[in-house]
Amino acid sequence: MAKNLQFPKILELNLAVLFISTSGVLGRYITLNPFVTIFYRTLLAVILFYIFCRWKKLDLRISTGRDLLKIALSGLLMTGHWVAYFFALRYSNVAIGILSLFTYPVVTAFLEPLLLKTKFSKSHLALGLLVLCGIYFLVPEISFQNNYTVAVLLGILSGIFYALRNILMKQEIEKYHGSVLMMYQIAVVTVVLSPVLFFSNFDDVVLQWAPLLTLAIVTTCIGHTLFLISLRNFSATAASIMSSAQPLYAIILGIIFLAEYPSLKTIIGGTLIIGAVIIESMRSLRKKAAVEGID
Repeated sequence: MAKNLQFPKILELNLAVLFISTSGVLGRYITLNPFVTIFYRTLLAVILFYIFCRWKKLDLRISTGRDLLKIALSGLLMTGHWVAYFFALRYSNVAIGILSLFTYPVVTAFLEPLLLKTKFSKSHLALGLLVLCGIYFLVPEISFQNNYTVAVLLGILSGIFYALRNILMKQEIEKYHGSVLMMYQIAVVTVVLSPVLFFSNFDDVVLQWAPLLTLAIVTTCIGHTLFLISLRNFSATAASIMSSAQPLYAIILGIIFLAEYPSLKTIIGGTLIIGAVIIESMRSLRKKAAVEGID
């Protein structure tokens, strides 16, 4: 009976991961400059998040100036994360973009001890080596003339920004509702990228309204909100393990909608990277279970 009750929750989490995975195929499908795409994505999403927060009667107040500064900095990191990721998609394909970004969980494992002064695990060195091997298979050649090499580097940079943002928000998520934090962060992204209004052609934006709206509603609002709701039913680590399906979903969507088939080298590199992510997530889960005395 317990398993039957758990199934809808697992389905909900996988649905959230699937919706978030649409960013890859939509990022490739939309032909606008990535700066323009991200600006209109966040402009639409921040309006929808505000309506959602008001509907749920969530408290929008930020308690301290320090918290406000951290949220603003987090928004800047989100800007860097999205810009680097969407340019990675522009220079390559869905598989390369999402797999190079998905180095972020292992990047987090290295950055967290440095920034939060927690104990560094030697096993992270082995995981880091596994990720580097995966990156080796993704990169066709060490040359900035090769678009795929540039894309992998941008994807990793996007992962670093994302890891830093997640570490910065670790304490804030305990104080404020996730949707409120997300609303303020994407509001910062919108303000930072607002100068595109002076350099973009609005007629081109109108022609792409459908995928832009899908990116704002399905990917940003529904996907992230569903994921936050799912965290009530699973630990963050367990959710991270299941989130490892995100590159798989993104690649399948790329095959279906864009006819982008990953090469054998990409599959090998992706398997090594996702393997490292799953190992790190499982290791964290076991560590947490041992601390809490869970069998």
